[in-house]
Amino acid sequence: MAEEDPLQRYAVAVRSYLASPAVKEVSVLAGRSFTVAPLAGGEYNLNYLLRSGKERLVFRVNMASQINRDDQIVYEYGALELLRSSGVTPIPYHVDDSRRFIDRGIAIMEYLPGRPLDYRRDLPGAARTLAAVHRTQPAAGHGLISEKRPLRLIFSECQSLLEHYFLSPLGSAPIKGLLAQILDRLALKLPEERYFQQFPWLCVVNTEVNSGNFIVNDKRGTTHLIDWEMARWGDPSTDLCHFCSPLTTLWKSDYRFSDEDRQRFLDTYREAIGAVDLDRTLEERMRIKQPFVLLRGISWSAMGWVAYRSDYQGVRHADTWRTLQRYLDYDFIRKVFASVLA
Repeated sequence: MAEEDPLQRYAVAVRSYLASPAVKEVSVLAGRSFTVAPLAGGEYNLNYLLRSGKERLVFRVNMASQINRDDQIVYEYGALELLRSSGVTPIPYHVDDSRRFIDRGIAIMEYLPGRPLDYRRDLPGAARTLAAVHRTQPAAGHGLISEKRPLRLIFSECQSLLEHYFLSPLGSAPIKGLLAQILDRLALKLPEERYFQQFPWLCVVNTEVNSGNFIVNDKRGTTHLIDWEMARWGDPSTDLCHFCSPLTTLWKSDYRFSDEDRQRFLDTYREAIGAVDLDRTLEERMRIKQPFVLLRGISWSAMGWVAYRSDYQGVRHADTWRTLQRYLDYDFIRKVFASVLA
C-alpha cells in the first residue's frame, strides 16, 4: 500500500485546528471561514494556503527540527518577529506549540505570492534582500543561536552530521575516507576564526539561502526570504558563502556562479548594505568561511543520504533523493573540495 502523502493527511488536522477553540486567540483569523489547500512540503515543514475572500495566509506545521530543538516552531517564529521591520520576510501572526489541537507545533504567517528565485536573472534582488536582512538590528536578548566561535560551530555540527554516514554500513568506504580527509584538513583551519572575533560584524543570518527560500514577485518588483527555522546570530559571510556555494545552486538548478556573476552579486550587496567596515573585510570573511560552509552542505547531504535509506521520520521527496545521490559521489566531492585537498 502506498504511503499516505503527509500534506494530504495533515490538511485534515489543519481544518480541525481552524474549527477548534484555539482560533479565538488568533486575531488575524477574526472569526472568518478559511479554505485550506496544500502549498508546499519540505523535509521539516508542511505549508498550507488559507483563503478567505482576498485574505491569504500560510499555516505552517513543523514536522522535525534540524537544530535539535523541541520548540522549533517557536524558535522560527521568534526569528520572524526579530525581522519584522526588514520588509523582506513574512510577517508572523500566531504560534502554537501546545499540541493540544494538533500533534505538531504550528505557526500562521503572511502569504507572499511569487515564484522561486532564478539565479540567471534575480541575483540583484537576492543581494538587496540579504542586505535588508543583515542590516536589521534587533534588540538585545534576541534568543538566537550565536556564532561565538563560527568555524568551530559549523565544524562541530558537521562532525555530528557526518557520524551518521561514518557509522552506517550503507556508506561507501572510499567516500568515508575522503570525507575524513576533508575534516582533517579543515580542522587545521579552525584557528582562522580569530578573524571574526577580532573584527566582529554581527547580524541575523538565515543559513539556508537556497533558491526555493526566495519568493520573487515580478509584478511588485519584490524579493522576499522565507523559511527561518535555522536562523542564527552571526557573520553575514555565512549567508553569502551559502548563497554562492555550488551545493546550494545545484540543489534545484544547473547553475554555478561565474567569477563575473559572483562579483556583480557582491557589489550589489555592498552598495545595498552601505557598511564601509564590512565592505573592506567582506572578501576575507568569505575566504575563511567558504570551505566550512561547503563542509556543512556536504555533511547535511551525507546525513540525508543515510536517512533516506533508513528509518527517516521526516517527509521524503524524490527530487531530494536524486540530488543526494548526485552529491554523495566521490568525484563530485573531490571537485567541490579541490582547493581544500590541494
